[in-house]
Amino acid sequence: MSIILEQLAVIKIIPVIALERAEDIIPLGKALAENGLPAAEITFRSDAAAEAIRLLSKAQPDMLIGAGTVLNREQAIAAKEAGATFVVSPGFNPNTVRACQELGIDIVPGVNNPSTVEAALEMGLTTLKFFPAEASGGINMLKSLLAPYTQIQIMPTGGINSANINDYLAIDRVIACGGSWMVDKKLIDNGQWDEIGRLTREAVDLVNQ
Repeated sequence: MSIILEQLAVIKIIPVIALERAEDIIPLGKALAENGLPAAEITFRSDAAAEAIRLLSKAQPDMLIGAGTVLNREQAIAAKEAGATFVVSPGFNPNTVRACQELGIDIVPGVNNPSTVEAALEMGLTTLKFFPAEASGGINMLKSLLAPYTQIQIMPTGGINSANINDYLAIDRVIACGGSWMVDKKLIDNGQWDEIGRLTREAVDLVNQ
């Protein structure tokens, strides 16, 4: 996963996107990319996800496109076929991991305790998502979790915002954070692309100051 790791480390923020209308991803992707954030994690929380990934991969082929909230083999296949660069899951499901490995698409599964970290390591995974970050104990829990597992890289997601993202990024081996404050669902539903662009610029400036 070296290429994706490098991209994540440079970008530092992965916008976690939930949308109801697949076509909204075109202006949304443009607002993100033009304001310094060429990345998106499009979640399978709605039926629009696969089509949105397909549309974005065609419109913005240079963007890092993740498929989020992937819960099973079928969604992993749909994500791969739609053009996702990688898959993200909220938890650690061996069946979903195996499906991604068979498909040849990288997966970043969710973990929040030693048992799931070790299960992921057993399957050869070292880039993991700490989820839900704040609800699972936040900074203190993450530091404790990283201590015995020196080989893992972490992407915290869940409760990450402009007030705490730099605290997470300051932790060794945190490569990027998932967040949704710059792509709030209400802003998307209302087509407020300029506001999304403004929030994106602020977020990019914040993590690169």
